Amino acid sequence: MSRLLVVSASMGAGHDAVAVELARRLHVAGHETVHADVLGLLPTGVGAGLRGFYRSAIRHAPVVYAGIYAAFFRAGGGPRPGSAPLAALAEERLNEEVAGGRADAVVGVFHLAAQLTGRMRDRGRLAVPSAVLITDFAVHRQWLHRGNDLHLCLTEEIAEDVRRRLGRPAVACGPLLPDGFRPGPPGEPSWRRRLMDGDRRRPVLLSAGAWGVGSRLDATARLLCGAGYRPLVLCGRNERLRRALSKVPGTAALGWVDDMPGLIAACAAVVDNAAGQTALEALAVGVPVIGYRPIPGHGAEGVRRMAALGLTEYAGDSGQLVASLDRVTSGGPAADRLLRAGRGLARGDVVNPLERLAAGRGTEPSGGGSRR
Repeated sequence: MSRLLVVSASMGAGHDAVAVELARRLHVAGHETVHADVLGLLPTGVGAGLRGFYRSAIRHAPVVYAGIYAAFFRAGGGPRPGSAPLAALAEERLNEEVAGGRADAVVGVFHLAAQLTGRMRDRGRLAVPSAVLITDFAVHRQWLHRGNDLHLCLTEEIAEDVRRRLGRPAVACGPLLPDGFRPGPPGEPSWRRRLMDGDRRRPVLLSAGAWGVGSRLDATARLLCGAGYRPLVLCGRNERLRRALSKVPGTAALGWVDDMPGLIAACAAVVDNAAGQTALEALAVGVPVIGYRPIPGHGAEGVRRMAALGLTEYAGDSGQLVASLDRVTSGGPAADRLLRAGRGLARGDVVNPLERLAAGRGTEPSGGGSRR
């Protein structure tokens, strides 16, 4: 039995959801886990400030966040700013968590955690091996540090890209989703009764993430209504957005939803703006996904990357969105192609690579920049 420290981040809900599912699978295999929030490892107030700034930027100043992403995250040559100064502030607390939890390995489920553990392993300051569970389809440079021992990726294409860029081990483990997300009979009667109320239009789920973030969601809802669809908008924990969208005729504005498998199964398609957990959940359930008006930075790159891999469609404007919806909800070749691609995201083995990593606890950290 091994003990693993899983370091996530309370940025929305996606990273923590992956961390919870990883812990569940490790527990089933007989291992123990300890959870830490990388924002909580920073000095008091710094993590909360970082989270608040990010949430405000993507909600109210997306152009600002796009600029930050281009400078700090997107690949490029020449001197580039990074997160090393921020990661350095969390080193002492991480070592305390490793010692206190008697961890045999550390698994980062957020890019700042990846920089933190990679930096410490590279400089000989972290005595246990470290893995990074990459949750993005478009792997920006903050996910990557040669000091980390292992990278766990959504697809083999992503794993190959990481191996090429870092020269370090990377394996495909597939999406980490609870067992409830699986193909089933079309529709979910309880959700249909609850939301449709005799409405015969095909329901389409419009996702805005846990924070309820998106560009012109009201306009998209009106567009869907005008095209003959019934928009169901996931507003997450953004009550202000839910109240605003509830005033859009023909629209069901939803708050936080616990039964996501049932809700997704009741829908004909999902319109996604972040290439995050909701998109993966829809693919697992067997519901087609269309990327539209993505949030800046990792959202925009991820949505386009998923479409390039053939997992989703991408709509560049309102006309393309309606055309894509008509195509993928018709049950024809386009829908079949997306469903086959979604099934190709098979659930890989995430436990065995981590078991092997933790079993090497006695190995010396790299130190002295030897992995560069």
